[in-house]
Amino acid sequence: MNATFTLLEMRLITRDWGGMFFTAVLPAFFYLIFGSTVESRGQSIGNGNVAMYVMISMAAYGAVTATTSIGGTSAVERQQGWGRQLGLTPLADSSYIAMKAVIAMTVAAVPILLTFTLGALTGARGSAWTWVLSAVLCLVCSAVFAVYGLLVGTAFRSEAAVGAASGTMVIFAFLGNLFIPLSGPLLTIAKFTPLYGYAGLARYPLSEGYLSDGSQDPLWLLVLNVVVWLLLFGSAAVYFVRRGRERQ
Repeated sequence: MNATFTLLEMRLITRDWGGMFFTAVLPAFFYLIFGSTVESRGQSIGNGNVAMYVMISMAAYGAVTATTSIGGTSAVERQQGWGRQLGLTPLADSSYIAMKAVIAMTVAAVPILLTFTLGALTGARGSAWTWVLSAVLCLVCSAVFAVYGLLVGTAFRSEAAVGAASGTMVIFAFLGNLFIPLSGPLLTIAKFTPLYGYAGLARYPLSEGYLSDGSQDPLWLLVLNVVVWLLLFGSAAVYFVRRGRERQ
């Protein structure tokens, strides 16, 4: 992996103030509204309190928005000729992928760190291992949505499509129980959507899978959701990459 190229890419991304706002600042702002100001923020839940539950949810939302954007942009860059330019350099494909993975995880870490910091300052409480494990799960599992961004970028070859993919995260987040607790038939449907397993895993150290209606999601169900969607996104991305090469 080329460190100089990675730093240049990071500099370009951080210059996009609008994108960084929606990636990092907006989830933290949502936490301040929905987590730190509600009357029930100090109420105990699992291994922490309600404020921490909302904090993890908003950090997870920011992380997947970041990785979706980076993954989609990478695909569009390569299909619009950037890949040919890189082919003239000593940079190998494996190094390019590693570089983008580092960038995606670095950018995803920003909303997690910012939201967790605000949480610590505004009443979010939980055991030490809950804080650490939740942050790690937020970051690591968000890589699934870098693949989702790659899929959209290779399928539609448009920066507008990548923006739309990031926009769909709002719908996925709603169905993933990130914004408001779901119940009844809507909750049953939500369990089959892409963000449900990721959100449940990120909050598992805190809630141990318990939901607002008193039911509990087993750990295997949340892991299965993440793995299945990763395989679906990955398989579709590979298909569109191969189809794009055949057309060329």
